[in-house]
Amino acid sequence: MPVLAMTIIALLATIFGVASGFANIPQAIKIFKRKSAKDISIMTYSIVFIGAVIWTLYGIEINNYPVLISNAFGIITVGAVVVGWFVYGRETRIN
Repeated sequence: MPVLAMTIIALLATIFGVASGFANIPQAIKIFKRKSAKDISIMTYSIVFIGAVIWTLYGIEINNYPVLISNAFGIITVGAVVVGWFVYGRETRIN
């Protein structure tokens, strides 16, 4: 019975880990649609991005697919926000 429970928990962890990654998509869409990321905290998204990279590498190391899949998805969605900041985040001042 514990194996079945662990399988269900692993499945739920994967589903909710990926679902958490969806939270970044509206921000990325907003950045690219408005062509502005001036109000984005690049420090926050950088920390989240680095954390997702480390957790993905850890998931590879321990061969744990829920950790790997959910954080790899996070890399993609948070990465889109970070790229948007680099493209549109800095204001150009015209004197």
